[in-house]
Amino acid sequence: MCGRAALFSPENKFRPFCSERCKLVDLGQWATESYRIPLAEGGEARNGEDELN
Repeated sequence: MCGRAALFSPENKFRPFCSERCKLVDLGQWATESYRIPLAEGGEARNGEDELN
């Protein structure tokens, strides 16, 4: 989130983030639906069904 490099190893308890702050900021983005994963090409599922069925 902040652009700092994060050590991806067991010593970094916040990996893949550099700090708890960045981890919580990212979680907040998902919680407020700022990040979304499209269900189908074009952003909407066909006929109300998701692509996993």
